[in-house]
Amino acid sequence: MTELPKFHETFDPILDILRDGKTYATRDMQNMVIKKYYSHLPENLLTEKTKSGENLLNNRIAWGKSYLKKGGFITYPERGLVKITPKGLKQKISLTLSAVEGDTNLLNFYKHESFKNDSIEKTTLKTSSPQDLIDNGVAQIESKTKAELLDKLKTIDPYYFEKVILILLKKMGYGDFIETTKTGDGGIDGIINEDKLGLNKIYIQAKRFSANKVREMDIRNFIGAMSGDTNKGVFVTTSLFDQLAIKKAENAHHKIILIDGKKLVDLMHEFNVGIQIKAVYEVKQLDEDFFLEQN
Repeated sequence: MTELPKFHETFDPILDILRDGKTYATRDMQNMVIKKYYSHLPENLLTEKTKSGENLLNNRIAWGKSYLKKGGFITYPERGLVKITPKGLKQKISLTLSAVEGDTNLLNFYKHESFKNDSIEKTTLKTSSPQDLIDNGVAQIESKTKAELLDKLKTIDPYYFEKVILILLKKMGYGDFIETTKTGDGGIDGIINEDKLGLNKIYIQAKRFSANKVREMDIRNFIGAMSGDTNKGVFVTTSLFDQLAIKKAENAHHKIILIDGKKLVDLMHEFNVGIQIKAVYEVKQLDEDFFLEQN
């Protein structure tokens, strides 16, 4: 029976197209994969769509690409571009889903350790209800999006990262923000006015770290930079706060809120900052009330 490939069955075709080491636009790569490996499929399969209206084959190739990137077999050198990595070039045998996932399972593959959701139970296909499968699928997509969002935040321009934080706080309902100058700002990256007259201020510090943790010294400098103008501050980082930094913030006379990488992407996801709604699905069920008048 002829059918579309599962997403993990696109691993080898994707790596084959990229094996020349060139950088390709994602759309070009997808078209080359389809032309070489799947052009023989009947038209009804090639044009089949997801519930949201996206081409199903392109969707599966995109998921295959995403898994290969997470597994370190390919990389995204720039937005919309894809290229094979040395690890991908070394891959000679047929690449399986388990090999890409490593020791994790399908649901947890995109879960950074800080993105674990204890409310999601590990269920099997045999014991999962349709609602379980929907919830698990949504959770998997959400974890993938948050992991990619955090990766992106760690690589953007530091000054733009500061602006992202101010935009997020604005979307969360705080007042108008003021960006500080890029030199001589005393460690303050932005100021939020809680009221129209600016009587109540919140100072913002944003640290875009790839791996280093925020230390006690960073918190101490932030407190010093407030210089009596306010007793409220928000310190945001893409990484983590070490224990001494957390303790310093907790014991300060100021009210300081610490937002680490996990909390940051949780908030950005909740308030739709840096992400977009790709699809909305309707789930319909029988309306028992509609038939009550028949009795």
